[in-house]
Amino acid sequence: MAAETTALALAALLQAIQIGLAAAVMNSDVGAKWNAGPRDTQPEFSALTGRMRRAVNNHFEGLILFTIAVVTVVLGDAGSPLTVLCAWTYLAARVAYVPAYAFGWTPWRSIIWGVGFLATLTMIVAGLL
Repeated sequence: MAAETTALALAALLQAIQIGLAAAVMNSDVGAKWNAGPRDTQPEFSALTGRMRRAVNNHFEGLILFTIAVVTVVLGDAGSPLTVLCAWTYLAARVAYVPAYAFGWTPWRSIIWGVGFLATLTMIVAGLL
């Protein structure tokens, strides 16, 4: 398996972990009964729960572009040391992004996000060349 594909699979597992963490924090705010229910009403969440939920959504957005980058590189047979470095950089940035967002590390959260985004864009461009 290409290193870029491995990084993509690990990024998907990270997303699953983030969903679980966000659910656990949400349970501490509103209880498992509400969380497992139809969620017809929106309770007040803690700042941490709000951040964890937004981090999950943000990773879904980033994961779409990263998937496109990996598909472009792998199907285009454009893998290189640069694309491998970018794939692992994206994954590392996404791992670092979770606590950065959860704990409100300003401006580091935005810088970490930018590193992952730049790595993704670099992969897409490298795959096109």
